[in-house]
Amino acid sequence: MNYFIPALLLITFVAGIVKKVNLFDSFTGGVKEATSLTLNLIPYLVAVFIIMYMMRESELTTHLAKLINPVFSYLGIPNEVTELIILRPLSGSGSLVVLENIYTQYGVDSYVARVASVMMASTDTLFYVVATYLSTSKDKSTSYAIPISLFTSFLGVILASILCKYV
Repeated sequence: MNYFIPALLLITFVAGIVKKVNLFDSFTGGVKEATSLTLNLIPYLVAVFIIMYMMRESELTTHLAKLINPVFSYLGIPNEVTELIILRPLSGSGSLVVLENIYTQYGVDSYVARVASVMMASTDTLFYVVATYLSTSKDKSTSYAIPISLFTSFLGVILASILCKYV
């Protein structure tokens, strides 16, 4: 396993030589594309980070969790994962902190920890993904992308709760 990346680089280098590709020009072309992608991505990422910071500092996620706990309880979602549900679409690192707190408080083999683990594995930081997509796409419309992503993520949370309860 330690030799996988060097072997992959060697295979790529040999394939480039066999196909008579100018490897240096290809490499610098890739760097140019990556630089323009990074510059296009910055405004979207800054917006997501500002929203995350404001939510964290205002404790909005905690207040939202208290507000929607009755609805989640009715749907069979444990109250302990409500803050994770709110935070996961916004922040990967923030949701990892919440997940760690769940593990510490309830144990890694508990029902709540299993639901939280399945949620973390089956959902993504939607706003980061949408920001990345929009930075490279010609169509900048988010009218359907964000609501559909949030809805399917929420359905995944409900399914995770059901599966972890009976499996």
